[in-house]
Amino acid sequence: MYARFVLRELLPFLRSRYHQSFPDITFAGFSLGGLSALDIVWNHPDQFHKAGVFSGSLWWRSSPDGGPRIMHRQVEEGAFRPQLKFFFEAGTDDELADRNANGIIDAVDDTEDLVRILEQKGYEKGRQIRYELVPGGRHNYETWAGVMPNFLEWVVKTS
Repeated sequence: MYARFVLRELLPFLRSRYHQSFPDITFAGFSLGGLSALDIVWNHPDQFHKAGVFSGSLWWRSSPDGGPRIMHRQVEEGAFRPQLKFFFEAGTDDELADRNANGIIDAVDDTEDLVRILEQKGYEKGRQIRYELVPGGRHNYETWAGVMPNFLEWVVKTS
């Protein structure tokens, strides 16, 4: 329903309100909003070109008993779309959980796993992927605000 709202109501409203088309639309969010933004961009590359994922809830799984991570599976099974670009942020103190006991919190593991999958798909760091790991970064607005200037610069400079 959220994607439907964005596609059928929000984007048409913005286009009519500002009387112009937007050739390069970025969609971003924090936490679950970051996962949603990535999902919408990935599944609607005709409408969006860039996704911003701040402390994304990339751990979401297809079943409560620990099935595959939903977004990771979508990217693995999806097509390479060279027009898409991705900005990821994760903080080293985003959470405490470390499900595989490798000394790296799940928020970082899940983000870096997805970056690797995108790279295997053909996307390149520095060109189509930007990843910022924030030492001491937490799951909060202060951390996200600290990265926001870099994100906005990336949005403007990548085409």
